[in-house]
Amino acid sequence: MQLLIIFETVEGQTGRIVRAVADQARQLGHDVTLHDLSDKSAALPIDSADRIILAAPVHERRHPPNFEAMLSARGKEIAARPGLLLSVSLKAAFPEGREEAQDYLTEMKMRTGFKPAQEALVAGAVRMNSYDYFQSQIVRHVALAGHDVELQDGVKEFTDWDALRETVAGFLDA
Repeated sequence: MQLLIIFETVEGQTGRIVRAVADQARQLGHDVTLHDLSDKSAALPIDSADRIILAAPVHERRHPPNFEAMLSARGKEIAARPGLLLSVSLKAAFPEGREEAQDYLTEMKMRTGFKPAQEALVAGAVRMNSYDYFQSQIVRHVALAGHDVELQDGVKEFTDWDALRETVAGFLDA
């Protein structure tokens, strides 16, 4: 099976997630094509895909504008194939934040008109060393909302890799 993974990453965690998903799919015998939306010159090879996984992070309540624009423009083509959308956010890391994380995804679907066959909320990561003062305050007081997290070298990864592998395996086996 030919799997196309379309993604955009901002701080790198979605890129890590996508590489793990691609490795898992290859180990299961699938051919994988990665399409990073930051490469604006590359053609989007939807026609050659049997299945599609989409992945993008949430920052300030929204997925990247380029990701949403691609879904608005090509969503019908993408939806014609079995697909899985991975929405990566910090809110997905905490039980009390999952409803808000789902709201981000719902709002994106309303803006783009795209309705994925399957979707999953995936917890992201914090990289405090890459934020300016104001960004760090937003992360600490809004995104983490009072959760006291221990950072190692300014980084805290919340992604549940086992749950992600299960989600991807279920999608690929369906």
